[in-house]
Amino acid sequence: MKIICIGRNYSEHAKELGNEIPERPVIFMKPDTAVLKGNDFYIPEFSEDVHYELEVVVKISKGGKYIQQESAHKHYEEIGLGIDFTARDLQSDLKSKGLPWELAKGFDGSAVVSSFFKKEKFSLDALNFSLLKNKEKVQDGNTKDMMFSIDDIITFVSQYFTLRVGDLIFTGTPKGVGKVNENDILEAYLEEDKVLDLRIL
Repeated sequence: MKIICIGRNYSEHAKELGNEIPERPVIFMKPDTAVLKGNDFYIPEFSEDVHYELEVVVKISKGGKYIQQESAHKHYEEIGLGIDFTARDLQSDLKSKGLPWELAKGFDGSAVVSSFFKKEKFSLDALNFSLLKNKEKVQDGNTKDMMFSIDDIITFVSQYFTLRVGDLIFTGTPKGVGKVNENDILEAYLEEDKVLDLRIL
């Protein structure tokens, strides 16, 4: 299983981090060991500034290479939500040196994934999702604000990587990312349904 992540897919998030608006999807990856087991996230000892980033996640149901835009929708049947935990201090240091981000993005437990739901239940072009930290809403996203749609992403990614059944694609985070601290509680909502409930330790 591959975990493919899209960076800077919401312009307001790119701006809040002082990043340029990309002309094509920004790609990074997480290993399968990044998937969090259970509902407890332990802040790693190597970072003092871990940020939450809530994202819509797509599960690939049909593999392919060089997938065309008009058939991209046939390659996934389910969506969910995920949190891309990022060691922001480590990422900033790596970026300043022109180095890859994997240490800041791919560490154990850095990919939280909800259950998955049939995509037919939703309007994927205008899907609401949100994150609460200690009962306060901190992120409020809608897929209509994506610069690259799910189908765009699948088409682009499959030019470089063969997609296989079970691969996950994190589609980018809206504005509002921020630091987590011990004893925080994170709750993620897909439309009106709570799909993640996470404790920070």
